Amino acid sequence: MKLKFKKQAYQTDAVEAVVDCFSGQPTGNGIRYRIDPGRSEDAGGQTRSDLSVEGFKNADIALPTSQILDNVHAVQRRQNMPLSASLVSTKVSPINLDVEMETGTGKTYCYIKTMFEMNKRYGWSKFIVVVPSIAIREGVHKSFEITAEHFLEEYGKRARFFIYNSRQLHNLESFSSDSGINVMIINVQAFNATGKDARRIYEELDDFQSRKPIDVIKSNRPILILDEPQKMEGAKTLDSLALFNPLMVLRYSATHKTEHNKVYRLDAVDAYNQKLVKKIAVRGITVKGLSGTNAYLYLESIQVSASKPPIARVEMEVRQSSGIKRVRRNIGRNENLFDVSEGLDQYRGFVVSEIDAMKNVISFTNGVEVEAGEAIGDVNEMALRRIQIREAIKAHFDKEQTLYPHGIKVLSLFFIDEVAKYRQYNNAGEVPGEYAAIFEEEYDAVLNEVLTIEDTPYNRYLKGIQARRTHDGYFSIDKKTSRLVDPEVGKKATETDDADAYDLILKNKERLLSFEEPVRFIFSHSALREGWDNPNVFVICALKHSDNTVSRRQEVGRGLRISVNQNGDRMDSPATVHQVNVLTVVASESYKDFVAALQKDIGDSLSARPRVADEAYFAGKVLKTAAGDIAVTPQMATQIYRYLLKNDYTDDDKRITQAYHDARKSEALAPLPADLAPHAEQVFRLVDSVFSDAQLPVIDDERKGQENPLNANFEKKEFKELWQSINHKAVYSVDFDTKELIAKCIATLDKELKVSPLQYNIVAGEQTDQATYDAVKQGEAFKVSENRTVTHRASVHSAVKYDLLGKLAEETTLTRNTIASILKGINIAVFSQYKTNPEDFIAKASRLINEQKATVIVEHLSYDRLGETFSTAIFTQEKKKEDFSKAFKAQRHVFDYVFTDSKNERSFVEELDTSAEVVVYAKLPRGFFIPTPVGDYNPDWAIAFEKGKVKHVYFVAETKGSLSSLELRDIEKRKMDCARKFFAKITSDQVKYDMVTSYGHLMSIVQ
Repeated sequence: MKLKFKKQAYQTDAVEAVVDCFSGQPTGNGIRYRIDPGRSEDAGGQTRSDLSVEGFKNADIALPTSQILDNVHAVQRRQNMPLSASLVSTKVSPINLDVEMETGTGKTYCYIKTMFEMNKRYGWSKFIVVVPSIAIREGVHKSFEITAEHFLEEYGKRARFFIYNSRQLHNLESFSSDSGINVMIINVQAFNATGKDARRIYEELDDFQSRKPIDVIKSNRPILILDEPQKMEGAKTLDSLALFNPLMVLRYSATHKTEHNKVYRLDAVDAYNQKLVKKIAVRGITVKGLSGTNAYLYLESIQVSASKPPIARVEMEVRQSSGIKRVRRNIGRNENLFDVSEGLDQYRGFVVSEIDAMKNVISFTNGVEVEAGEAIGDVNEMALRRIQIREAIKAHFDKEQTLYPHGIKVLSLFFIDEVAKYRQYNNAGEVPGEYAAIFEEEYDAVLNEVLTIEDTPYNRYLKGIQARRTHDGYFSIDKKTSRLVDPEVGKKATETDDADAYDLILKNKERLLSFEEPVRFIFSHSALREGWDNPNVFVICALKHSDNTVSRRQEVGRGLRISVNQNGDRMDSPATVHQVNVLTVVASESYKDFVAALQKDIGDSLSARPRVADEAYFAGKVLKTAAGDIAVTPQMATQIYRYLLKNDYTDDDKRITQAYHDARKSEALAPLPADLAPHAEQVFRLVDSVFSDAQLPVIDDERKGQENPLNANFEKKEFKELWQSINHKAVYSVDFDTKELIAKCIATLDKELKVSPLQYNIVAGEQTDQATYDAVKQGEAFKVSENRTVTHRASVHSAVKYDLLGKLAEETTLTRNTIASILKGINIAVFSQYKTNPEDFIAKASRLINEQKATVIVEHLSYDRLGETFSTAIFTQEKKKEDFSKAFKAQRHVFDYVFTDSKNERSFVEELDTSAEVVVYAKLPRGFFIPTPVGDYNPDWAIAFEKGKVKHVYFVAETKGSLSSLELRDIEKRKMDCARKFFAKITSDQVKYDMVTSYGHLMSIVQ
C-alpha cells in the first residue's frame, strides 16, 4: 500500500509561520561560486586541481534584522503568541526560529514542505537536517522517500536527499554543485563523537582531494533544521554546529528546552482539541493485597445485556483432575466461589452479593469488593504480565471488530526490557520466550470467544491467521549470529541507536498496514521506542518495571498518529475521528495513577501557555474575523475581563474556572456585552487560549465501557416506518451558470473587500545623560522618547513577484479565465488596494470568492435518490463501549442509554423521553449521513410521534444551543441547507427536518 498525504490547514500554518519571517527577501536562484576542487595527483605524480566545478549556495539574508523582527512579530500576532523582545542570537547563528509541534502531528512533513516553500519564494536550496539519533535519522529519510511524489505534484520538483556518510563523500560534491533542492540528513554522532569516523568530517582526507568535508559543507551557507533540538544542546554540539556556517537555524520539537524566537505553537492541548492525534483510553490493572486471604481473583469485566442480569467475568483458581489451574469463569449474583473452585478453602465466604455494572464492582458477602481491572490475593510479577498481555489482546480484538469492516488494520505494540523474555536460543535453535508462550495461549483463548459461527469476512480473516504468525519481535540483530539481541544503550541514555532494528521497523512500515501481512502484534525492546511511528498502533502495553527514565507522555507517543485505511487514506473525518482513533494503554498500575502521571507530564510541557486571564493579556491580541483582523483595544480587554469576573468564569487568581469550560461545552455561556457580541466566537477562542487544568485531554477509563444494547423500541412498527422513510441514499448534482458566479463575486468584492494597509512603527530615542558600563551591557544606555504607528497607503514596490491570477485560482479552484473575469469587473478603486498590501488582498479576495462559490453551489444543488438504502446494521456495527455513568437511562430510545454531547442536548432528551406525543426516537449513528459539497452531514435525531397528535409524524432534528446565524459556522449552515433540500426531495411529506434549540421549540414546529 502507499500512504497518501493531503494539505492540512494547521501544517500550512506552520510552514507559513516560518517562511513569512523572511517576507521581503528577494527571490533568487542561489549564488554561484567555485567549489574548492582540492588537490589530487595525476598519472605522472603531478598535483592538479579542477578549477571548473561550479557550485550553488544559499543567498545571504538581504533583510535588516529590524525587518526580520517585524516579520516575526506579525507572525506571532496572528497566532496571539507572546512577542519576542528581540531576535535571539546564538553561537550557531544570529537567526534562530522555534516551531513547537506535538508528537504525531507531522513535524517532519512540515519542515520538508518548508524547504520547498523557501525555495519557491526565496530561492534557498541547501538544507541540512540534524537529528540526535540514528532512529530519528532513519525515520526522516523514510519521510523524504514517501512524500517525494506528493511534493512533486505540488511543486513540480523533487528534493535530492541523502544520509551523510564519511565513507561516501561524493554526495557532498553533488550537494554543492546541484542547483535544485538538496538535503543532507546527519545524526549528531557523525560529527560530535570521538570515534575515527566522526573525526573525518574535520580532517583533510586523501580520498577527498585533501579537503575537509566540513569546509565543503559550510561553503553552501546551509539552512540548519534541528529535529528534537533539546537533545542536542551540549556545548560541544553547539560549537560543532557553528562550523557548518548556517544561514539560519530552524528548531522543531514538541518539548523545547531552550526557547529562541517561537513562531508557531501546536502543543498537546491544541493537538487534542483540534482532533489531530488519537484520543487516549487506559486499561489500568491494580494489585491489591488483602490481609487474611490468599484467594487469587481478577475481575476482568462486567457484562450487561438487555434481557439478563449483569454477569462478572473473573479469573480464579479451580481444582481440576490435573491440578489447580487459573481459569476464567462467568459468575452471577449469589454464586459461591467455593463451589465454583471445586472446594478450594481460600474461597470460603466468597459469595457474590452484588454485581454493579454502573460502578464496575463485584461485592461478596464477606465484605470484599473488587473493581474491574483489580487483582487480589497471590499475584506475582508473571501473573501480572499475563493479565496485561490478555488485556492487550482483548483491547485489540475490541477495536478490530469495529475497524476491520472499514479497512483499517489494528496493530498492538508490546514494549519489553529483555529479548530473552520473548525469544531464546538453545542447541536446537530458536524457541519462544515466556512472554511469547503466554501470548499464544491467551491469544487462542480470546480468539475462541470472538469467533462466531457466521461466515463473515472478519471470521474468515481471523481463521486464516495462526497465533504463532500474528506476532513478531523487532529487536537488534547480532551481525555474527543473526540472532536477536538486547540493543546497546549508552550509560545516560534510555533509547538505543541500533540501525538494524530501525531499518527493520521502517522498511516494514507500509507492509504492516496491509491485511495481507499476518503480523498484528509487535514485541519490541523499550529502548527502541523512538523508531515507532506507525499510524495504526491502537494498543500499547509496557511489560516492564515502571521507572522514572521514561515519562507517560513518551510511553503513549508512539501511538498518537491518526490511522490510515487500506488505501492509505487518513481516518480524520471531523465527525468520527475520535470514535475511530482511540489509543488504548494497558498499564501495570491503576487508571487513576496512570492518568495523574500522564496529565502531569502534559501540564508540565505547557509552561509557555498563559495562565492568567487579565486585561494585560487580552489587550493587543488579534480577533481573526471574516471581515479581517481586529485588534483588541484596552477598552475591549477591560470588557472581556469584567465579563469573565461577573459570571464567575475567573477565580480570585484571575484563572479560568471549571464553570467557564462547562458552560462553553454545553453552549450555555452568558451573553457577551453588545460591543463584543458580533465577535463572540473569536472572543471565546481568545479566552480558550488561557490555559487551565480543565483543558487537559480527557483520558477515558476503558474499563467503564459497556456495550449499549438495542431494546424492544427498535422493533416497533413506528420506528421501522420512520427508518424506511429516511434511509434512502442519494447523490447530488450542481448545475449553475459561471456568469452568475462571476456577477455575485464582483458585487461582493465591491461591497466587502477591505484590504488592511501595511503599518510600521517609528521608535525614536536618545542616549541617556550618563551611560554606565552595566547600562550599555543591558541595552539601557538609550531611552525611548517617542513610539508611533504609521499606516502606509501608497503602493508597495516589493521585490516579491506575485502571480495574482494563479494564486487566486489555486485558493478557489476556479480557472484563471474565471478569476480574470471577476477582477476585470470589480471597481478600479477596489482593485487598486492590491498594490498597498498584495498578500492581504489575495487572502481576503479568496475567502469572499469561496463564500460566493459555496452559496451558488447550495442554491443550485439537487438530489437524486439511488436504489440503495442504509441498513439498520449501522446502529450496531460500531460496537462502541460507553461509560453508563455519563448516560441518560431512557424509556423511548432504541438503546437503553442515551449519550449526549452538551447540557442543552441532555435537557432536550430528558423532555423528549417523557413526552406523551413521542412513540420512539433514536440518536442517529455516524454511519447515516447525507452527502453535501462541503462534507458529509450527520443529523442528530430521528423521532416518531403518535399519529393524530401532531402534523408531522416523523421528524429529523438537529439540536443547537442557539439559532443565531452568527453563532453557527458557515460550513454548518450550508450543510443544514443541503439537508433541507435532501429531505424535501427524497422523503415523503410526513417527514420534517429542521434545527431546534429545545423540546418546546420542536413541539411548536410539529403541532
